[in-house]
Amino acid sequence: MSINVRSRNIDGAEVSWFAPICNGDDEFLGAHSMAHKSNWANTSEILLTADKLGYRNILCPSSYQVGQDTMTFASAVAPLTKNINLLAAIRCGEVHPPMLARAIATLDHILQGRLTINIISSNLPGTELSSADRYQRSREVIEILKQAWTQEHIDFKGQFYNIQLATDPVKPYQQNGGPLLYFGGYSPPGVDLCAEHCDVYLMWPETEEKIQGLMSNMSAQAATYGRTVDFGLRVHVIVRETEDEAKAFAKKLMTKVDADAGKEIRERALDAKSYGVSRQTDMRNSADNDGFVEPHLWTGIGRARSGCGAALVGTPDQILSKIRRYMDMGIRSFIFSGYPHLDECRLFAKYVLPEINTISMPLVQGRIPESEPETPLGLGIRK
Repeated sequence: MSINVRSRNIDGAEVSWFAPICNGDDEFLGAHSMAHKSNWANTSEILLTADKLGYRNILCPSSYQVGQDTMTFASAVAPLTKNINLLAAIRCGEVHPPMLARAIATLDHILQGRLTINIISSNLPGTELSSADRYQRSREVIEILKQAWTQEHIDFKGQFYNIQLATDPVKPYQQNGGPLLYFGGYSPPGVDLCAEHCDVYLMWPETEEKIQGLMSNMSAQAATYGRTVDFGLRVHVIVRETEDEAKAFAKKLMTKVDADAGKEIRERALDAKSYGVSRQTDMRNSADNDGFVEPHLWTGIGRARSGCGAALVGTPDQILSKIRRYMDMGIRSFIFSGYPHLDECRLFAKYVLPEINTISMPLVQGRIPESEPETPLGLGIRK
């Protein structure tokens, strides 16, 4: 089956980095250093460096146990940025939806439209809902957000929310529906939610064959709603001048991880038992003795973190070739990260980023008001 994406004819990709506000930044996985602690000084430096180096977006994740507050962090750093978009993760149900709509709209104005939203459907701290209920709650939150951003009145009655409320003054800066919604989920209720309401389907790394299957499934489901979605890939990266150097660094990164420490790190996240995490485990179990599941896709990193559990490992040309293969498949958004995040951010920007024609997904999807200038969000600024 062909993959239906909005940006199929765009010759470029949204290349994003990762802001480790969840205390996951280290020189050696499994051996946390206070020098890489998740705090304002460290994470804001990474984000502002990514802005200066030409990355087009940056994921600000959400984690209750070990993280800074996402919206507070994003709001504080937003006025310091020049070009980069912020991809702020929101955990649906954490904030009353009308108040969340107001907060997002406020941040969107601070950023003058450089805001995208990552929809998270994990359990809230101290609570336990079924997968179907979690995604239903997210669906209701999204529908309320869209009403708040596009209508004069919220008129909603669902399983979790019953709201009648005027929507002033929560209209966002992006006038054609508000910020783009990025979403990651693998269960049938999650796929259906993204197909109906979201703009970019984010996947964790797997073999190209399995990624293609996920994309075909999502395209088919979106078609039932008369929609198409774009596709994104969240993956780590280790790029060095030679392949031997890249592989040596990968091995060094894991030298202080023992089985017990890795298990504790993997299981502390709220989504540790999700279907998506289990797919990462299955991929790791099918890798070769060196941890590679296919050329240049290394799964060892998943031994010491939950969620995204693989890295692209190789030379600049090898990494670039892999990215272009993904683009040929229809992937248009990439969220990269590496360890330590600041160092790898600079290395990727030195070796790979200049070779990619970068785009801004909000502009591709028409979310910036026509009255506003396209720069600095125009297509193809970096080549």
